[in-house]
Parts: sequence; structure tokens; C-alpha cells
Amino acid sequence: MSRCCRAEKRSAFRRMRASDILNAMPDYLRNRVPGGTYFFTVNLLERRSRLLVEHIDAFREAVRQVRARRPFHIDAWVVLPDHTHCVWTLPPGDTDYSGRWKAIKIAFAKSLPKNENLSAVRVRKGERGIWQRRFWEHTIQNERDYAAHIDYLHINPFKHGLVQQVNAWPYSSFHRFVTAGIYPNDWVSNVVDLLAGEGEP
Repeated sequence: MSRCCRAEKRSAFRRMRASDILNAMPDYLRNRVPGGTYFFTVNLLERRSRLLVEHIDAFREAVRQVRARRPFHIDAWVVLPDHTHCVWTLPPGDTDYSGRWKAIKIAFAKSLPKNENLSAVRVRKGERGIWQRRFWEHTIQNERDYAAHIDYLHINPFKHGLVQQVNAWPYSSFHRFVTAGIYPNDWVSNVVDLLAGEGEP
């Protein structure tokens, strides 16, 4: 390709709007396994907010409504003040976790009074300014990966200094796991290993 042709292509590329570029890209950023098991991290826009625990019943109801229309299995879940971690398994043949998260976010936002400060961009897009637009997703690969993410999720309130013991955090599936005999009630195994890592497991 000639230098002139390459320069023309670069110039045309720069003129494209960001939305055009994103729409032209294949959907390779998300791994979609039909009936797969996924770990998610979903954050509020304001990372010092306490909306999720202050309105825990509304958040639970949003999840319940979405599951009633578009079922998925909740393997594990923890809700912290400004973010949540969970592991879901989708029905066989189903890959649409993004649609479910969108519906949960909308249902939760609709349950809250409109008192947040909105940017002009969010107003134009019809957004409330409660959630970060995106979320973090990891496809569970095997049993070891599954166990590591379940442990990470359950130890998160301790990691963030919200409690002195994992069993003291009320908004967690940890208690269900204790009842099932999967964890002892005083579980803090592998704390050093889990907290030594950076980012997600």
C-alpha cells in the first residue's frame, strides 16, 4: 500500500465517530459461552456511595424481577456499599448476561428517587448516573477457577475492611454456603493468598 493511500485511510478513520467505530467492531470483548458460568463485578458510578446496602431490598427486588423474566442460577453473590460481585450460571444455550445486567440496573435505578447530579452526556443518553456503564466479566474455566472466584467474592467485605470476620457481613451468600457445609462459620482460609493478589482473581 502506498504512503498516500495509508494517509487517506488514517484520515478517514479519524473522521469516524466513536460510536461508528464501536458498531463496526466485532463483539470479541466479551466471552460468551452458552449456558456458561460467569463471575461479575458491577460498580456504582460513585465509588464512595452506599446505595446498594442502603437500598438492599430494592436491589434484591430488581434481581428477582429480572430472574422471573429471564432466569439464571445464582451460584454466589455479595453486595457491598458501592459494588457487587457474583457468580451466575445461565440456562443451556443462553449467552445474554449483558441484557440481564442492563435490566437489573434499570430496575434498581427506577426504584430510587431522582436526586443525583447528572452530566449533560448522561442526560442526553437518558442515564441516571447511578451505575458505571460497563461491568467486569470473567468466564469460569474449571472447578479450581470456580472455587477461587467464590472464595474471592465471599472474602471481599473482609478485604475492604467492612468487617473483622467474613461471617459478620449480612449481604452475602456466604451464610448459605455455611448452612450447606461448604465453609465453616469462622472461615478465613487462604486470606493471605487472596489479599496478596492484585485486581480480580
